[in-house]
Amino acid sequence: MSSHPVSGECLVVPERVIVAPAAGHFRPLPVHDDVEREPRVGAGDTIGFLDLPGGTPPVPSPFEGHLVGMLAHPGERVREGQPLAWLRVA
Repeated sequence: MSSHPVSGECLVVPERVIVAPAAGHFRPLPVHDDVEREPRVGAGDTIGFLDLPGGTPPVPSPFEGHLVGMLAHPGERVREGQPLAWLRVA
């Protein structure tokens, strides 16, 4: 039996998720719908805010890519580490 993968067995996932840095209520920034392509997000760009008792910190994207979709609804209570948005990075 060969230890080399057969063509089609390797999975390269060019997608990432942006996760909540803390628990709170998620407030996404408005996304401009473009039928031609997904909105572009740069590394460090703010995708929304978390409403916390002590303030409203931004939620930055650690990745650059195309915003495929939001995984949390506006006003949804999220926990730390919960996926908020989905990016295609390649």
